[in-house]
Amino acid sequence: MHTYSKTDPFLWTGRKSGQQLYLHEKVLCIDLNSEQVPRVNVGSWAILGYACDEGVKRNEGRIGAVLGPDAIRKQLAKLPNHLSENTLLIDTGTIDCKDGDLRKTQTVLSRTVAQLLQQNSFPILLGGGHDMAYGHYNGIKKYLDTKGNKRSIGIINFDAHFDLRSNQNSNNSGTPFFQIAEECKQDLSKFQYLCLGIREDANNSALYNTARNLGVCYIEKSNFNLLHYDKIKDRIEQFTKEVDYIYTTIDLDGFSSAYAPGVSAASPMGFSPEIVLECLKIIMASKKMTSLDIAEMNPTYDIDQQTAKLAASLIHFVIHQSH
Repeated sequence: MHTYSKTDPFLWTGRKSGQQLYLHEKVLCIDLNSEQVPRVNVGSWAILGYACDEGVKRNEGRIGAVLGPDAIRKQLAKLPNHLSENTLLIDTGTIDCKDGDLRKTQTVLSRTVAQLLQQNSFPILLGGGHDMAYGHYNGIKKYLDTKGNKRSIGIINFDAHFDLRSNQNSNNSGTPFFQIAEECKQDLSKFQYLCLGIREDANNSALYNTARNLGVCYIEKSNFNLLHYDKIKDRIEQFTKEVDYIYTTIDLDGFSSAYAPGVSAASPMGFSPEIVLECLKIIMASKKMTSLDIAEMNPTYDIDQQTAKLAASLIHFVIHQSH
């Protein structure tokens, strides 16, 4: 894969214990061009970078997300390891978009996600623009198609934006869920999309109309907080009951810039980490979550690695909550 590179192990550094007390001592970096992802019965966590901000550029956002994956890796490396000895944490490298061919990059991403799922790994993708959602979703779909049965995939997106813009002119970071919806029409399958944290000041009226026409479920940011936890929990649980698998995607620009300044489209009006953590507990309790990505990490605008630390802590929470 000419759009792929193995992760430099020196990105994974931190305090040394000699006892795998930290994640940098636990992680195994492999080259997908020459090595197989180990297949284990207990499963494994497979980190995959998406070093691409071509979609952000096309969507007139602040470029810099191409540096996102490695910024998250550096912060994740320092965090403590509480995983069991037989649970694998694998860094499977990074897919990039150096030639600007976004469609090709998304195709490679799709193929790689399917490969990881076939090896009984749980993919955790680090972005990179939110255009990775299109490739990520299709990778899950490609994997499920190999199993033969028609399985439904529900998308839960923590985001300020619907990302339902038309891709008539080009694919970009604002079009992935519209693209998925269009393909669901072609497949005669139901588009099942729950968006948490939507803001009126981040979506125009045409996008709200598109969301309504596509039957999108959403909770606006004004109601997306711990004060409304019970209603949010009911909505998520109802959504998870209606699907077989859940693809969870977290756009860091949905958080308030007080927590996440280093994103492509920052705003002080976003949501807090606490409500996201509580929602992740509900999603994981369904036992249907099959993969996760963290989108729009932009180190160029980060302050004291605050956003990268938030992304790393979210991943740390997910991989340890499940054990």
